[in-house]
Amino acid sequence: MTKHELNKRDHMSDKPVSLVPAPEAYAHWLEGLKSRIHNAQQRATLAVNRELVLLYWQIGRDILQRQMEQGWGAKVIERLAYDLRTAFPDMKGFSPRNLKYMRAFSEAWPDESFVQEVLAQLPWYHQLALLDKLSDPETRRWYVAKAIEYNWSRNVLVMQIESRLLERSGQAVTNFEVRLPKAQSDLARESLKDPYRFGFLGLIEEAQEREIENALVKHLTEFLLELGAGFAFVGRQVLLDVGGDEFFIDLLFYHLKLRCYVVIELKTGKFKPEHLGKLGFYLTAVDRQIKSDQDNPSIGLLLCKSKNKVVAEYALGDSSQPMGIAEYKLLEFMPENLQTSLPSIEQIERELEAT
Repeated sequence: MTKHELNKRDHMSDKPVSLVPAPEAYAHWLEGLKSRIHNAQQRATLAVNRELVLLYWQIGRDILQRQMEQGWGAKVIERLAYDLRTAFPDMKGFSPRNLKYMRAFSEAWPDESFVQEVLAQLPWYHQLALLDKLSDPETRRWYVAKAIEYNWSRNVLVMQIESRLLERSGQAVTNFEVRLPKAQSDLARESLKDPYRFGFLGLIEEAQEREIENALVKHLTEFLLELGAGFAFVGRQVLLDVGGDEFFIDLLFYHLKLRCYVVIELKTGKFKPEHLGKLGFYLTAVDRQIKSDQDNPSIGLLLCKSKNKVVAEYALGDSSQPMGIAEYKLLEFMPENLQTSLPSIEQIERELEAT
């Protein structure tokens, strides 16, 4: 190798690693590798969650059984907390308060197989939220199923409980039962709520339609969370050219499970039957101009400040298109942190230390 070649090689070796040319297909391989590492981290976190939840349930069961069978008093929990923290100084979660939660957890969920197969999919501090916020076992089971299905963070779980999601789901006035096939109508009905809670917008009750629409798009993450799983945002003020005349849809979504477009119209006043005429016109235009052959018929959702339920039912009875009518509420609370990712080991330890 000549002196010139040696100098060139040494010069190249001084380059930052990020400036060294990558081999062909390296970027694709790197993305795949990062995805595998991320998935492995997720699985490891899930495994920690499972073992931790099951361990806590077993400790709670033992405390419960001994207190019931041998008459041990509440003071035994403080003694146990001291002994466990002395034996395992590096392990978090053995405070008297957390041991009492373990006892309550075991008492609330006596079926070990259900704990192991279902509940262990949720982190421990999700379990605490369920214990603190809900007393009815069936209601708890419903929120457990939803939290697992949609990978809710604890903040989202708490928000959904406090906003009474169970009571609101499927409560919109619709004509889906007579306008859609059975399988689709059930899913479509459950996909709509009443009322919708838009407290995260920070608007006063007198806000106008365009003001609400702008705020919903600005807070799209929260809006999609309130709409529920399956909704994908398509656009706002979507242009429709019908015979040379221009019309604009307030909000257009696509529902991935229903496989159809969802047209949303906002009305800041009380519902009036004539509102459905405009919404029906938009549905016809979307079905003729935007919908593909693979899509199901579009559905409409009219969001209004208030409604007379009987009037809404009568109005929908005359409509040949699938529509729903629901109210919205502007003055409600929404937590700031809406992340849905799994917690890290450090987050778990911080939560346990806090208990």
